[in-house]
Amino acid sequence: MKYAFFGTAGFSAIVLNRLIEAGFKPALVVCNPDKPVGRKKTITPPPVKLIALKNGLKVWQPVKPDIDGWRKEAGEVDFALDVAYARIIPQGIVEAPRLGVIGVHPSILPQFRGPSPIQSVILAGKSKTGTTLFLLDDQMDHGAVIARAELEEDIGRMTYSELSDKLARLSAELLIEKLTDYLGGKIIPAVQDESLATVTKKFKSEDGFISEDSLLAAETGSDLETARTIDRNIRALNPEPGVYTIRDGKRIKLIKAEIKDGKLKLLEIQKEGKKSTRLS
Repeated sequence: MKYAFFGTAGFSAIVLNRLIEAGFKPALVVCNPDKPVGRKKTITPPPVKLIALKNGLKVWQPVKPDIDGWRKEAGEVDFALDVAYARIIPQGIVEAPRLGVIGVHPSILPQFRGPSPIQSVILAGKSKTGTTLFLLDDQMDHGAVIARAELEEDIGRMTYSELSDKLARLSAELLIEKLTDYLGGKIIPAVQDESLATVTKKFKSEDGFISEDSLLAAETGSDLETARTIDRNIRALNPEPGVYTIRDGKRIKLIKAEIKDGKLKLLEIQKEGKKSTRLS
């Protein structure tokens, strides 16, 4: 079977690398263009491109994918995978492959649809989550489900980075386990239950702001629920968009914390213009 892989960042790279290891090499890898990174604005390729080039795979990096470019670059493919591509795939491309485009969404759909399922499940204080393979259609994360898998571990203390890595690995194993059966007609995709659907949002810098009063209440133990909320924010919203407070007119990033004896204990912070500091 000939397929194309859409993906860009670290989550996608973990999945692509594992698929290649298992013998599922794509004919084409589609990822976002290289972009400037860091203070020096060094032009840097996305992680997926690095995996693709290392394995001698063809790469297409459109600013905005279009059906003409797709036909030129992909030719005839049987299906495509969308693994955290971070752009909307035009409907013409979604409908082009004979067996459709299979999306990988790191939640148990229809819960936590949208751009931030991993951050949102941490913010919601859930202890369990998982991943879903589904067929893309013309609505967001709405298509029929091919397979789901739940992460066996309790996610209650995981950070975004930790949970993202675990869900990427789980997603890769689910693809390896289920792709052949789906492509062979042994799996009939099931319609999602719309009554259970929830939708996430894209987080902005202001979503990471913690008032000085809230932080004080959390640190002194006078408000345990606020302490738990801030702890979830720190675990969910780092590294992007980041969590911060304003103290003496200066921004302080809150990088790592824990709840101990009913109080929020900051473990790592970064003062404006300074390097990060471990407090414990």
